[in-house]
Amino acid sequence: MFATTPFSKVRRTLLSAALAVTAGLGLTIVPAAAADPIKVAAIYTVPVEQQWVSRIDKALKAAQERGEITYTFSENVANTDYERVMREYAEQGMDLVVGEAFAVERAARKVAAEYPDTAFLMGSSFGPAQPNFAVFDNWIHEPSYLSGMIAGATTKSNVIGMVGGYAIPEVNRLMNAFMEGATSVNPDVKFLVTFINSWYDPPKAKESAFAMIDKGADILYAERFGVSDAAKEKGILAIGNVIDTADDYPGTILSSALWHMEPTIDRAIAAVADGSFEPADYGPYSFMSYGGGSFVVDESLAPAEAVAAAREKEQEILEGLFRVNVNDTEPKSTM
Repeated sequence: MFATTPFSKVRRTLLSAALAVTAGLGLTIVPAAAADPIKVAAIYTVPVEQQWVSRIDKALKAAQERGEITYTFSENVANTDYERVMREYAEQGMDLVVGEAFAVERAARKVAAEYPDTAFLMGSSFGPAQPNFAVFDNWIHEPSYLSGMIAGATTKSNVIGMVGGYAIPEVNRLMNAFMEGATSVNPDVKFLVTFINSWYDPPKAKESAFAMIDKGADILYAERFGVSDAAKEKGILAIGNVIDTADDYPGTILSSALWHMEPTIDRAIAAVADGSFEPADYGPYSFMSYGGGSFVVDESLAPAEAVAAAREKEQEILEGLFRVNVNDTEPKSTM
């Protein structure tokens, strides 16, 4: 629990007192809190269109449309400016601040501790911290494994190219799960792995993808924007990550591991609203069993037997009968 009383709880306490007094006078009023959404702000270090943060933005906008929150955000915030933006939102009386602390862990945790009445929910490689710093992550290693099964069964050259942003645990575990899924159905498949050291540089990602195609890759794992563009131009297939881009690249996206932030965001909002928010690890809500991750495949591009095998494995995951390994080590090329 918070070290001090959260804003939302204060509002409810005052409202309850007002209702009690009003009832004693024999009057009736309509509770204002029912129409009093909590205030939420998000801080993004990249454009809101980028895959990862777009999922957070989508979930928050859905909550705003339901009238549960008011929502504002800052995008393209430099790491050196992150601490200032966090403080500004806290000073403005935000009830919940959502963001990504991967490159600003110490600064973000320091600011959060200075504002114990504000709830913070931050993407992080580390754990939660008292009194108010909760963490989350996109644990979509399960659908990544399934998309790997599809890729391994579909490749003709037995060479798959993989372009990632940074070799951090959150990215590594998805790529390793994909590779494990591919080799589970095709032990002969080899991988080319490159990290562009950027979260948003489509031209650089595209250039890396072209280099892999020149080395024989006939399927590309598009962890970053730009990779699917290269696949489309060269007439080969790509594996999507986090968001479904099949409509943007018809005939190119073979399969995708999708992230759904709604289970995480909705739980955090509810906790803040009812005064029960605690610093906790919200990461598991990205698992498939909670609806935080899903797997899609274009059955017109994949062998029917491969789709059937992946669907069977998907059901095993949902039933708790199969567990995808979590491997945070940096993946390496195997050729």
